[in-house]
Amino acid sequence: MRALSGGRLMAVLKADAFGHGDVAAAVLEAGAESIGVTSIDEALALRRAEVVAPILSWLNPPGADFEAAVRERIDLAVPHLELLFEIARAARTAGETARVHLHIDVGTGRDGCPPRDWVTLCALAREQEAAGAIRVVGVMGHMSCADDPLSGQNVRERLVFENAIRTARRRALRPHLLHLAATAATITGAGAGYGPHRIGAGLFGIDPSHTTDILRPALTLTSTVVSSREAPAGTGVGYGHDFVTPRRTRLALLPLGYADGLPRAASGRAEVLVRGERRPLVGRFSMDMVVVDTGDVLLRPGERVTVFGPGRDGEPTVAEWAAWSHTIEHEIVTAVGSRASRIRRTLDTSTPRTPAHPGDTACLSTPAAGSPSSEGARTTSTRSPSPLPPPSHALSGR
Repeated sequence: MRALSGGRLMAVLKADAFGHGDVAAAVLEAGAESIGVTSIDEALALRRAEVVAPILSWLNPPGADFEAAVRERIDLAVPHLELLFEIARAARTAGETARVHLHIDVGTGRDGCPPRDWVTLCALAREQEAAGAIRVVGVMGHMSCADDPLSGQNVRERLVFENAIRTARRRALRPHLLHLAATAATITGAGAGYGPHRIGAGLFGIDPSHTTDILRPALTLTSTVVSSREAPAGTGVGYGHDFVTPRRTRLALLPLGYADGLPRAASGRAEVLVRGERRPLVGRFSMDMVVVDTGDVLLRPGERVTVFGPGRDGEPTVAEWAAWSHTIEHEIVTAVGSRASRIRRTLDTSTPRTPAHPGDTACLSTPAAGSPSSEGARTTSTRSPSPLPPPSHALSGR
């Protein structure tokens, strides 16, 4: 992503880094120049974690803690006049000059200043800048159809953005951070020519445009068998008996469900990896549990099951889970609940791969930036040692 953006990379770590947790240090070490988040609360949490890189927060309602943001040198997006004046007041109270990015709606019809109000926003921003309350350092927009590089809407939205920049400069503003492209616009080139590029989903292996095969999912979600049983033909499984065993089989219980981010809509379609083979999840997903039909294999309590991962070993991918659930990959990774313990893995070719805490019963892991595979990984748990029983599932990554 750094290469695609010409080194002008803003790592978007909103929504707990798309469900991947505390990865700010990793993305900055890998070459990101700045960090983007939605809320001021997310930005302040990064400052408390001693992140000193530039941070932009672009989605805040009136009444947000703009004074704290100004004091902590957090850039703020301004989509309308009310926010402009509120940020200016907060800056005067703090005795600082707020750094702002004027936000133009180029075509999404949601956040951003409507083009008809842009001239007024620029003019009043210039007044506040002359008074020393703010400094307009950027102009930003967000494309609506960048996942389709052939869409004519991309051309129209680029023209709106170009006109917004010209208007700002004619009002004596001098923004130097002009950013339009997020992940899809960067991959397809629809937002090329500006910078920085705001890359979120792409950092974690998600391609919203589905035009490249070079990305790999960063997360692996595993769980651990709680119990297994033999089930005769005709055994109903779960609420409503949507699934009834057609023959004698074995069933294994996993202690995770839709409270942990497994979409209930995937009931009857999803699979997991068990001993190197795909096995179906059967019956309706419950809040805390799902059931695996393991056929003629009776699993032992404590055996590890892979729910999703990069797909290199045959396990389901996040893309498959999204298809089973009729949704997008973003929703799958951001929905993983807090009950999953987090394990970080960083590339270390000098040491052999180590298992992710054999005693854990569920784990979510995330690979470190620049790590192309799971080989030579060093595993680090984010949990503190505890005499309590281990968690029932976990998320890991590299």
